[in-house]
Amino acid sequence: MTQIARTPKQIGDVLRRQRRRLGISQTQLGEKTGLRQATVSTLEAGQPGTALRTLCDVMAALDLELVVRPRSKAAPDRIEDIF
Repeated sequence: MTQIARTPKQIGDVLRRQRRRLGISQTQLGEKTGLRQATVSTLEAGQPGTALRTLCDVMAALDLELVVRPRSKAAPDRIEDIF
């Protein structure tokens, strides 16, 4: 699964899809990471203010990794179509 995410909302959508794909609830993810369910919900909603450490912990719990590379040349509206 490779997905492009350029905004906090898109990152949250990727996390939500992976969590659901794994069949775990927000509460269960929170228990795995030591976070409250409300924090997981906020992260999935793409709300501002999420600590980088929190994002890394959630990604690790969901067996995801962050890859940084130059932006693709696709138009932003085409990227939105992926989601």
